[in-house]
Amino acid sequence: MLTLKVIAQDTEKVIKGLEKKHFKNAKEVVDKVLAHDKERRAAQSELDNILAQNKQLAAQIGKLMKEKNVEEAEKVKAQVAALKETAKELQEKMDTAAADIQQLLYTIPNLPYDEVPEGATAEDNVVEKTGGTETVLPENALPHWELAKKYDLIDFDLGVKITGAGFPVYKGKGAQLQRALINFFLDEARKAGYVEIMPPTVVNAASGYGTGQLPDKEGQMYHCDLDDLYLIPTAEVPVTNIYRDVILDEKQLPIKNCAYTQCFRREAGSYGKDVRGLNRLHEFSKVEIVRIDTPEHSKESHKEMLEHVEGLLQKLELPYRILRLCGGDMSFTAALCFDFEVYSEAQQRWLEVSSVSNFDNYQANRLKCRYRTADKKTELCHTLNGSALALPRIVAALLENNQTPEGIRIPKALVPYCGFEIID
Repeated sequence: MLTLKVIAQDTEKVIKGLEKKHFKNAKEVVDKVLAHDKERRAAQSELDNILAQNKQLAAQIGKLMKEKNVEEAEKVKAQVAALKETAKELQEKMDTAAADIQQLLYTIPNLPYDEVPEGATAEDNVVEKTGGTETVLPENALPHWELAKKYDLIDFDLGVKITGAGFPVYKGKGAQLQRALINFFLDEARKAGYVEIMPPTVVNAASGYGTGQLPDKEGQMYHCDLDDLYLIPTAEVPVTNIYRDVILDEKQLPIKNCAYTQCFRREAGSYGKDVRGLNRLHEFSKVEIVRIDTPEHSKESHKEMLEHVEGLLQKLELPYRILRLCGGDMSFTAALCFDFEVYSEAQQRWLEVSSVSNFDNYQANRLKCRYRTADKKTELCHTLNGSALALPRIVAALLENNQTPEGIRIPKALVPYCGFEIID
């Protein structure tokens, strides 16, 4: 979340940044934060004066008791008691103001960097780069859901029977392809210096608040009511929360972690042709890369992460493009985000497969994730993460773009992981 210091010192800049993210009632919310802070500081000042008075009166009581002036001492004790009641009321006022500030800060998104384009929707995102292998499909090319049925790779109906829509069952070479991709992505991450983590796929509320998934206003997370636990929407949540309430040494940074997990998203409100097949699921596999870094180096880390994801798509021989997201299309927590999309020749559309984000110190402030500098000062870290990669749409693009009259060709980089060169 934003620090109170930033809001107080750069109020106009904060409001402009929030408006760039199309955050409703930006000025009104910021003004509320500042008003509560003014109340808190006024109560703190009054409380400090009372505590100082109490200290003086306590010394006065001691002196009066030594002088055997019991009656006067009792009068002073009555004053102390009254001041203690006032102090209690002021403390409650401070606590209430602090809680109100905290709740408001949880609702305020991160500020976008200056290089984030203006814009309200995905239509306003900027194409930074295109690349990859162009594909020419045979006549009557099929979409992946038809290919999955033809080659008995994925059973969507069976998933509906077992669980519901959006929970497919992978079979035979379809399951092998999933496992191949997971291992390929993890091996590539390890080669790039990422330390693999195998985290829980269920987290507590503190973890959800730490990375900004909570409060979940859209109700997109699956919640286990009885235990007050949440199914993770991405490995970002448990992996980044490893560093909650931790003070790192500057020499440890950047920390580079990767993790494969199942991910769970309710995808409430998603309907229509764009959700067919693997395009939008409630449960899917993903490899995530996470970095904890210093403010001075985080932009370089972001660049390295983008290069890593681009390298994966190049090795998978897929046509891709990189988008710089506009303010209105960025996530709640991101300060700068790039999306990677692969082109589906059979569907004639772009499919998002990765978002690589720099969160500045927004998550770190929520997490209390800090580092100690060489001169022993304690500073907030920067956090970054990205999909490297999410599997469903990668699988969709691989099936569709590599279909031939003989079967579905497997990219060379995946053959050692699959154990076969073609699905026929």
